[in-house]
Amino acid sequence: MTDQHGTTAVLTGPANGMPTQWWRTAVIYQIYVRSFADADSDGIGDLAGVRGKLDYLAELGVDAVWLTPFYVSPMVDGGYDVADYRAVDPIFGDLDDAKGLIGDAHERGLRVIVDIVPNHTSSAHRWFREAVAAPAGSPARERYLLRDGKGGGGGVAPNDWESVFGGPAWTRVTEPDGTAGQWYLHLFDPEQPDLNWENPEVHAEFEDILRFWLDLGVDGFRIDVAHGMVKAEGLPDTGTIDQIALLGSAELPYFDQDGVHEIYRRWRGILDSYPGERIGVAEAWAPDADRLAHYLRPDELHQAFNFHYVQTDWSAADLRSVIDASLESAGRVGAPSTWVLSNHDLARHVTRYGDGEVGLRRARAAALLNLALPGSVYVYQGEELGLPEVTDLPDEAIADPRWERSGRTERGRDGCRVPIPWSGESAPFGFSTDASASPWLPQPDRWAGLSVAAQQDDPSSILSLYRDALRLRAELDELKTAPLHWFSEPGAQVLMFGRGDRFTCAVNFGPDPVELDVTGDVLLASDPRLRSHGGRGSVTLPADTAMWWRVTEGA
Repeated sequence: MTDQHGTTAVLTGPANGMPTQWWRTAVIYQIYVRSFADADSDGIGDLAGVRGKLDYLAELGVDAVWLTPFYVSPMVDGGYDVADYRAVDPIFGDLDDAKGLIGDAHERGLRVIVDIVPNHTSSAHRWFREAVAAPAGSPARERYLLRDGKGGGGGVAPNDWESVFGGPAWTRVTEPDGTAGQWYLHLFDPEQPDLNWENPEVHAEFEDILRFWLDLGVDGFRIDVAHGMVKAEGLPDTGTIDQIALLGSAELPYFDQDGVHEIYRRWRGILDSYPGERIGVAEAWAPDADRLAHYLRPDELHQAFNFHYVQTDWSAADLRSVIDASLESAGRVGAPSTWVLSNHDLARHVTRYGDGEVGLRRARAAALLNLALPGSVYVYQGEELGLPEVTDLPDEAIADPRWERSGRTERGRDGCRVPIPWSGESAPFGFSTDASASPWLPQPDRWAGLSVAAQQDDPSSILSLYRDALRLRAELDELKTAPLHWFSEPGAQVLMFGRGDRFTCAVNFGPDPVELDVTGDVLLASDPRLRSHGGRGSVTLPADTAMWWRVTEGA
């Protein structure tokens, strides 16, 4: 189908027209566009670079890709400060590149999810420029949260809210006549002013933005700060400091307010009006799994990121608890759980799990755990290569606004955003088409052995492990539809569960090897030395190791 925007083909369900609900079990690969592949050799990844790597993603076996923001932006916060939601920033390409990427992905059976950033705009956005140029109380200012200050002359911020990036969440504007004036809210950087979602004009604008990209063929949206658009009435003080440490564990007056759900009911109606099962995915921090499930009610969004899971340490007891809570709360509203180990805002899990050989061994086991659980899985670019966090970036290279906002005490998120290695023995490791190009963040020399080319033909590499696991996940009916049932007792060092009658997964979290009685054939193990077992007998499962096996029928 085509329209005024030049719609590309969309992926639809089977020929009988019945919905596939593809999103319930999808493996979605997150692409941090700046750091994936650089086609024009300026050191920054771009849409043409992504387009050139679609065959790699199809061969890896994922179902969809999620692209971080590529819209026009001053890039204060890596593109999450949007100045124009309907245009591609020149560093990433142009609108034709976006259309071509969507079309090429669909030809390979890959769906495309794009980021939408509705909590705030860039301070370079046309609306905000109009707001600061207009007088207090004007319609232009009503699009944002501008308020008078407290105290004599309004010199004190309207409340005690703090920025996620550090420091106060309010900045005072200079009025057109040069005097100090109102304050505007920014829950992130001062160049990311929060929108006022009590204003109908804001609602109408974003509904039109959704339709613009849906008309171009995108299959859904990952909604940035999905918990943040609605603030508590009256903007009350929190009465506490270090508020961001409470994110995801306590109530805050600027996050997870009930009013956000009406927004998503309207958005769900828009998504459902398009063919091909377009979806909404919430980046929502909520105090508990039950609050998170509110975003997933049947008339709201399809998925939400499971931050309680990703924040859980390498512990059998803790992971079992969060798995049970996630499945129970999502199940109550008929939604799938999601499982994620890393993303562009979190230290890579190889490092979180202990770094070095220990961290890599646990990361391999975690991959098999993730891909065996019921629901949808997110894979962050480079995790299939076993990339660790880069903890030794030079100070002068750090671009994350948290670095400066924290007085250079928090190094921020750039360590997980270093461009990934594709080939070669030295930087840029095939990231740029020109070997002399300097990536926007420096790559460590030690990554030569972790490149795609270095792992491509090694059956024991973590890349091969991901490919094998994704192939089996697509082939085995149990991993599509069967519920999870535990074989291990709570508190055990081994988590062992089945999906249906014939699939079993076991993960040894303890420090010592464990003997397991296995009846059937080993399908896959995070330690490749375990792959040869078949029949009936004892298998030694080493520490920090996972194994899948197919139970012999009738056993």
